[in-house]
Amino acid sequence: MSKYYKELYVFDKHSPKKAIIRNYTSKDFDALIHVQKESFPPPFPSELWWNKDQLSNHVNLFPEGALCVEIDGIICGSITGLQIDYKQGDLHTWDEVTSSGYISNHQTDGNALYIVDICVMPLLRKYGLGKWLMQSMYETVVNLKLDLLLGGGRLPGYHKFSNEMNIDTYVQKILSGEIYDPVITFLLKCGRTPVGVIPNYLEDDESHHYGLLMEWENPFKEAGT
Repeated sequence: MSKYYKELYVFDKHSPKKAIIRNYTSKDFDALIHVQKESFPPPFPSELWWNKDQLSNHVNLFPEGALCVEIDGIICGSITGLQIDYKQGDLHTWDEVTSSGYISNHQTDGNALYIVDICVMPLLRKYGLGKWLMQSMYETVVNLKLDLLLGGGRLPGYHKFSNEMNIDTYVQKILSGEIYDPVITFLLKCGRTPVGVIPNYLEDDESHHYGLLMEWENPFKEAGT
């Protein structure tokens, strides 16, 4: 395992605050579940919060893809991934590609790091922690010499426009800046680029069950290798 540990300063306007991004371990499970509860309150189904069996798989099967961020010794966000063997055009659901969050299909020889989940406690999102967590996963991709990072983003703003436009038009309007979507716009700001819309990606009424597959290509990966 390549251990990850990074100290940095994040800002609330002009006020700096020291943060640490590191691999999470079994000692962090209760705190990670608390972050999930704060990040995804009702009506988000509680059965979709992390459970300890899932978290155990994360740290045992692919610890490099299990990162958390803490401020003042308190965990306030996390990001989780697994390795897959990805070929352009592959269609999948979130359950299929992540083994319903258990990552039991993690492939040690996979060419891509797939993001299972990212969450940050709402009161601390002002620090930009989500963007730093994503940046840390990009660094993991480079360290492991993978081709790319992938993940399906929710489109939680789509339900407001679904009566007047289809999903492809909605995505194009996000890309043109006509519509702000809290998830997809965030991922664009993190450097992710769209690959394509996936129908029935996850159970999510706000997104009408769509996901937008988005990637980040390893800029150090040589063509043909």
